[in-house]
Amino acid sequence: MANKEILMVVDVVSNEKEIDRGVLFEAIEAALAMATKKLYREDIDARVAIDQKTGDYESFRRWEVVEADAEFEGGLEKPEAQILLEDAIKKDAELVVGDFIEEPIASADFGRIGAQAAKQVIVQKVREAERRKVYEHYKNKVGELITGVVKRIERGSVFVDLEGTAEAIIPREEMIPREPVRVGDRIRGYLKEVEEVTRGPQLTVTRSSPNLLIALFNLEVPEVGDGLIEIIGAARDPGSRAKIAVRSRDQRLDPVGACVGMRGSRVQAVSNELAGERVDIILWDENEAQFVINAMSPAEVVSIVVDEDNHSMDVSVRDESLSQAIGRGGQNVRLASELTGWSLNVMSETQADEQSTTEADAYVKQLMADLDVDEDVALILVQEGFTTVEEIGFIELEELVAIDEFDEDIAEEIQQRAKDALLIKAIASEEELEDHEPAQDLLDMEGMDRELAFKLASKDVVSREDLADLATDELIELVDIDLERATALIMTAREPWFAE
Repeated sequence: MANKEILMVVDVVSNEKEIDRGVLFEAIEAALAMATKKLYREDIDARVAIDQKTGDYESFRRWEVVEADAEFEGGLEKPEAQILLEDAIKKDAELVVGDFIEEPIASADFGRIGAQAAKQVIVQKVREAERRKVYEHYKNKVGELITGVVKRIERGSVFVDLEGTAEAIIPREEMIPREPVRVGDRIRGYLKEVEEVTRGPQLTVTRSSPNLLIALFNLEVPEVGDGLIEIIGAARDPGSRAKIAVRSRDQRLDPVGACVGMRGSRVQAVSNELAGERVDIILWDENEAQFVINAMSPAEVVSIVVDEDNHSMDVSVRDESLSQAIGRGGQNVRLASELTGWSLNVMSETQADEQSTTEADAYVKQLMADLDVDEDVALILVQEGFTTVEEIGFIELEELVAIDEFDEDIAEEIQQRAKDALLIKAIASEEELEDHEPAQDLLDMEGMDRELAFKLASKDVVSREDLADLATDELIELVDIDLERATALIMTAREPWFAE
């Protein structure tokens, strides 16, 4: 290969593969340096410099400037490629450790062997550049729809050819269950991840993710792409049923109707893409309870009870609609729960009435005991929404006076009894804590406060050693603290173990 041929090869490859000429020249220089080293029996260090304008090249032998190493004879690990600093500065006083001393040597003949080595290096660089190019291209497409042709199927995983540029995999668990797929079929999926590995970029595609459903509606409904309709979230039972929540940014636009399309054309197009998956389009509502009611569609909700503390809702439907509300295998309520983020307990109207009656009876009995009042008074309080003495003791007196059956004297008496009951509970709790006194080392421990120490002692965690023996989840169960504090306390309690 003549010098001009070097330039020609570099130019052709650079233009066809869109690889920087400098990268190719570096590859050829590395190949020539290896060929040059083979001319010598010693393990020398060689460098080759190619003139990128003429193709001419020069070869140099070089020595790295190093400090003396007592482990090796003469102070050098590689005498053929290293020189001591004290010897190097005799040639050039400005040299420092890490610099190189070079001198010209005869270049290797760029014949058949040199040309073959250069070719191999260029091919390798081309492959690396192409892989990098594919990686950069698809890395920016994560979260988008991609389409390809099924190339092969192995153990349920589908390998897809993306227009000859790359190969993607749809793992078995990311496929729609029981979906008929054959080699040669065109298939669409949601690009989930692009990972850079040795063999090239690994593209992972999913057809079971709710994100695919959202992306398909983005494609099929222009109003979504234009930002007039917003998709809040989606939940799927792949291949069977799905729910998607939408809202309109324009009050004049019906988001559900727009997503359904003329005669259901838009939602049908999405359903066809998902192997016939039935899609319920749900109107989002800022009122959480109303959003849950909408999400339970097509079942009609009769009543709903919200438990903010446990982030759950009791949903009651007509007796004859219970099976529809729950869905086959609990599908409808499960999807509604995933979509809204609330834990949903679905029951019939009869069951709800029975539960409500049972709860009301329990509240009435508790208030009768705590306030020392008769059943009629306790029942009135429960019907007005009061279920605990805390609510009655700390509420404004005017709210009790406003109850039709109560006058101001009765209201004052009831509230005073509630406050007395709360005081008795507080004293009893304090006495219970005092009966279980913690050890001094637990009280003195960093991060511990007196109240928590007494609570732990009441649970038979008396000393620092007792606390150290607990697991984090055990501590959280015993006392109401968060995970971070529980972990910190246990690690502090265990510090003497590590010190030993």
